[in-house]
Amino acid sequence: MPGETPTTVPAALARAAREFGEAEALVDHSGGHEVRWNYRQLHEQVRGLARFLLAEGVERGDRVALNAPNTHHWVVAALAALHIGAVVVPINTRFTAVETSDVLSRCGARVLVVAGTFLGRDRLAELRESSADSGTPLPRTIIRLPVEKCEPPVPDCRDWHDLADRAASVPAERVDAAAEAVRGEDVSDMLYTSGTTGRSKGVLSAHRQALSVADAWATCGELDRGDRYLVVNPFFHSFGYKAGILPCLLRGAAIVPVPVFDARAVLGLVHRERITVLPGPPTLYQSVLDEPARAEHDLSSLRLAVTGAASVPVVLVERMQRELSFDTVLTAYGLTEAVVATMCRPDDDDRTVATTCGYPAAGFELRIAAADGTAAPAGEVGEVLLRGPNVMLGYHDEPEQTAAAIDADGWLHTGDLGRLDAAGRLTITDRLKDMYICGGFNVYPAEVEQTVARLDGVAETAVVGTPHPRLGEVGTCFVVPRPGCELTAEAVLEFCRQRLANYKVPRHVEFRAGLPRNPGGKVLKHELR
Repeated sequence: MPGETPTTVPAALARAAREFGEAEALVDHSGGHEVRWNYRQLHEQVRGLARFLLAEGVERGDRVALNAPNTHHWVVAALAALHIGAVVVPINTRFTAVETSDVLSRCGARVLVVAGTFLGRDRLAELRESSADSGTPLPRTIIRLPVEKCEPPVPDCRDWHDLADRAASVPAERVDAAAEAVRGEDVSDMLYTSGTTGRSKGVLSAHRQALSVADAWATCGELDRGDRYLVVNPFFHSFGYKAGILPCLLRGAAIVPVPVFDARAVLGLVHRERITVLPGPPTLYQSVLDEPARAEHDLSSLRLAVTGAASVPVVLVERMQRELSFDTVLTAYGLTEAVVATMCRPDDDDRTVATTCGYPAAGFELRIAAADGTAAPAGEVGEVLLRGPNVMLGYHDEPEQTAAAIDADGWLHTGDLGRLDAAGRLTITDRLKDMYICGGFNVYPAEVEQTVARLDGVAETAVVGTPHPRLGEVGTCFVVPRPGCELTAEAVLEFCRQRLANYKVPRHVEFRAGLPRNPGGKVLKHELR
């Protein structure tokens, strides 16, 4: 196992190139051709794109936004930005153009790396249309990635395959000097996460924090250079990026990205690439277990699964070990503001893995706060508080929101309810602020409610999560129409589809004459559920 954890991502990549050199670093089958690089080659690819960014005038602290699926392009672009001290801003590929434009504007992105046609959508064309409508300019430098096929050039942006000449204008020594100038306390990334007010917030983390969390995850999962990690969790999510790319970088494991989850395709990759590590939400494993073609594939290489983001039935853990050949199944708990806060250990039994999120990890202190703010005893439910060196630096340009989230004693108030057992393991029991999880993605009802409220004819609305056999939970939207207005469920859903990522769009709409409220006027969502 490598020695002391580097404190910057460029230092981690340079060490990986030295120590893991010829070991396979990245294997990508997307886009109709195969990319297969060792760690030395990955380092050179990153340095090459870093030269281009410097040629474009990108400086330390500038924001580089990534709006693309899991491919080798994302890995290289993120590492190249970090290599010269720029700040990576991942953007959810499910966002609409309106949502994406909002993030680009608020983070002040200097560069945008964007997928070409992906899942039938030309995101750049959509963004340009949205920009024209709103008057909000797009970043000065745009790099377009060919994803689904060989696509023709687009005016006023750079094609991924046409960057070499511009990069060559910057001496390699300048890239190395920029990498050496990065410090552990420098901001590495800004991940946007929806808030309970419905407005997304940019969570700031430092290089040292991103790597510390990645190291803790790799240690709990016993990751090493012989592992081959199928990264299904999106890179735009902290799990795919900080518990996917970075742990591999620290341990010399191979990164095998998956742009779009498909159970049969995943089985094929496990079989061909001898995948050993396959994290994901419970729905991923359920889909793989239920895939009729599963018996046609050799899954014996699988050794580690890490799941969470929803309750995990004990029987699912047992089936994963018995039918998918996993030696170790772990659950974890985290949030963007802390990434990985707790994690089970390899020697935990099935019931512990299924019913708890494990022990504190990555240097976190864990506390359950009772209603009066005091520490709740073992077994009693309260708000989950976290403290430690890897709590976020704060929210970008949101000092009041930061102060509300992190108290004067340094405790991060997560908004989740949980309890500790006698051994100190955490179980999440509920969401303090009504957030629910659809297919592994957090959905904040306030954001959906604010969107529906803009539909003409809506007087009041409330959104709750309701159980779903495959996705865990889906949204049910309760709507009170204005007097004299006639609305249909399909009109409400179509309005949402145009403005929200698909996992945020409710699956059901119910019309009511009024909403149940307490004497203070607060909607009683437990009655709606």
